[in-house]
Amino acid sequence: MNRNSIIVFTFVLSICFVHSQTLKKEFPSEQQIDVIENLGEFLPLNIPFINENGDEVELSSFFNKDVPTVLTLNYFECPMLCTLVLNGLSESLRNLTLNAGEDFQIITININPNEQTLFVNQKKKNYIRGFGLENVKNDWHFLTGDQENIKKVADSIGYIYYYDKQRDEYMHPAAITLLSSEAKISRYLYGIEYPVKDLKLGILEASEGKIRSTIDKIILYCYHYDPYKNTYTIFATNVMRLGGIFTILFIGLMLITYWKNDRNLFDKDSLNVR
Repeated sequence: MNRNSIIVFTFVLSICFVHSQTLKKEFPSEQQIDVIENLGEFLPLNIPFINENGDEVELSSFFNKDVPTVLTLNYFECPMLCTLVLNGLSESLRNLTLNAGEDFQIITININPNEQTLFVNQKKKNYIRGFGLENVKNDWHFLTGDQENIKKVADSIGYIYYYDKQRDEYMHPAAITLLSSEAKISRYLYGIEYPVKDLKLGILEASEGKIRSTIDKIILYCYHYDPYKNTYTIFATNVMRLGGIFTILFIGLMLITYWKNDRNLFDKDSLNVR
């Protein structure tokens, strides 16, 4: 390598080094965003928030209906991810064959303490109208609060997020949490789309046996949550057991029917002989 080549190489290397330092200064290394699953733990309920109507409420006031809760943590000036999460949830709610208020409720907690109640109220109206969700209007609660109380909820469900001052955005994971009627963490669903099957099964699982429909109980018995695929899949063993039970019942019913018919024929023959 000649002298000129060495000079050029050194110059380019120094520019790259300075440029990398500038980028590092302008965009500091990102903090962690994650969900640490706290299955079986409980949401703290003695925490005050403000609902979409401007009224102060405690979380405990939402857990007296004896129904599971779909919990989301979002903020409404989010440039992309929160909108995708809430759109995905709304799309599933629109096609869900469960009754809001009777079978489940939804709570959305705003992770940005600076967003005003009036703005949040309008966002709720947009989702209700935009997705035709009048049936969940009274059972989807949008809450705002101070940073300390938001953090208590986030920490209880293992929802790790942070505020990036450089971008003026909240960096957060895409997930929803399913809670029992006693605010016990039952299941997490991840991503920006929540298939109706997964949402329904998650709600049924969170109901902890308080399922009204026998068909829903059978469906839940046949599926289990696969953490590797992040979805509910058919549990072959239970399907086979259920199939075996139905087969035994069918054979038993056939034998009873056959026995009754045979006995009727015997009784008729006895009468004819007499």
